[in-house]
Amino acid sequence: MLKLFFYLVNLIFIILYIFPGSILGKIIYGDFNKQPQLTNDFSFSIFDFSSNHTFAFAFISFFGLFLFYKDNLKKISIYLFSSSIILEFLHIFIPNRSFQFSDLNGNLLGVIVIYLFLFVYLYAKKSIN
Repeated sequence: MLKLFFYLVNLIFIILYIFPGSILGKIIYGDFNKQPQLTNDFSFSIFDFSSNHTFAFAFISFFGLFLFYKDNLKKISIYLFSSSIILEFLHIFIPNRSFQFSDLNGNLLGVIVIYLFLFVYLYAKKSIN
């Protein structure tokens, strides 16, 4: 049941991500051109990270990794990392969307943070047993 939920959320996420405009902006502000901003973006040294993208990919990665790590860790890892890159590069071709390195960095940061949490969890679980 949870895996079905992951597939459904993932499908909705992809639709929101590749739609030429902001569906959430239309719902919240009545404007397809306005993007809701959850928090300020992150900035570390020379790298900027979109907070919206970080949180979105952390959410998707959390469910994906914790649902599939026992059976298909390699496949779900490849899927999460590649989708975080491919979806952002698609913005080059989608009208009213734009490719931004801060968004790509945020996508990858969201996946990496949850990936690290999974390995800390698995290490702690192994150490306790």
